[in-house]
Amino acid sequence: MAARRSPAAAPQQGANPWPGVSLRQQLPVPKASSSSQIEAGRFSVATHQARADHGREASSPTEISKSGWKDILVRTWKEKANDNLGLVAAGVAFYFLLAVFPAIGAFISIYGLMYDPAEAQQQMSDVMAVMPAEARDILQAQIQQLAQRGGGTLGLSAVIGILLAIWSSMKGTSALMTALNIVYDEQEDRGFVYLKFVTFLITFGAFVFVAASLALIAAAPAVLEHMGLGNWVETAIQYARWPVLALLFMFLLAVLYRFAPSRSAPKWRWVTLGSVTGTILWIVGSLLFSWYASNFGSYNETFGSLGAVILLLMWFYITAFIILLSGELNAEVEHQTKKDTTSDRKEPMGQRDAYVADTVGERH
Repeated sequence: MAARRSPAAAPQQGANPWPGVSLRQQLPVPKASSSSQIEAGRFSVATHQARADHGREASSPTEISKSGWKDILVRTWKEKANDNLGLVAAGVAFYFLLAVFPAIGAFISIYGLMYDPAEAQQQMSDVMAVMPAEARDILQAQIQQLAQRGGGTLGLSAVIGILLAIWSSMKGTSALMTALNIVYDEQEDRGFVYLKFVTFLITFGAFVFVAASLALIAAAPAVLEHMGLGNWVETAIQYARWPVLALLFMFLLAVLYRFAPSRSAPKWRWVTLGSVTGTILWIVGSLLFSWYASNFGSYNETFGSLGAVILLLMWFYITAFIILLSGELNAEVEHQTKKDTTSDRKEPMGQRDAYVADTVGERH
């Protein structure tokens, strides 16, 4: 009878059951995740969650899902009709027409204090290149008439004249601010003095935009010629002026959407999409309208001597409609999320002093 084998002793807790084999070599020890990896993982999870619920938890427009964008586009189309956007844009265009000539007078007066007013005529012609030819002729005639008066000195009468011209041109800005209150479903509750101050700042910003446009269009060629760069470099920079102008217009729209409505200002990320969309639509719409008016329009035959004025008014209408429609898009994008779009303090809904931030839009 064979001798019974004695049972192997049970390994002690924590001992290596395979002598001679290193557990450290066989079982890889996971590396500790860095803080950046952890944060990236959290961001990925948060983004996925935000997109999964139509963007209700979105902290920026980029976190909204395709289904959420469908909701936004459907609501934008419906709100366009509910807010009578075409009628509102027509009213804004009328006030633009009343404001444009005082605005030109104010700009020529300010320009004449520093430069020859006659130079502004050619420079502003380049800025107005996207306008229909007949409408452009009206403004050029007004510019020429004002430029022939020559420059002046910064006296009391000049200051008063400039301030009155700016005040008159504020009518267009005021009408646009009222229209954006309609777009954002807000009631005007700012005091008279503060409201006029905001209106003046936005109007002044428009003057700065025109001045910067003239500087890019008129001054850039002279500066490039003086620098003596190569022909291909000068040509590239010449063409680069127009994208820069588009960026300036985009920034002007962003400022308008952020500060014009009577509400707590949204974060910049919530007005960027409308600004980009508005800029693209305005450039394309202006060029298409100019092409149509030049090739198929019969405004002069229909309206006679008023044809050019009607063309200018129509261009103002297209401009106002595009600005307001892009504002509707901004409002509905902001309306899609429950997160606070106005402040980093993350105020609860109902305490953000902005209708589209205090409520959420319906799903479709």
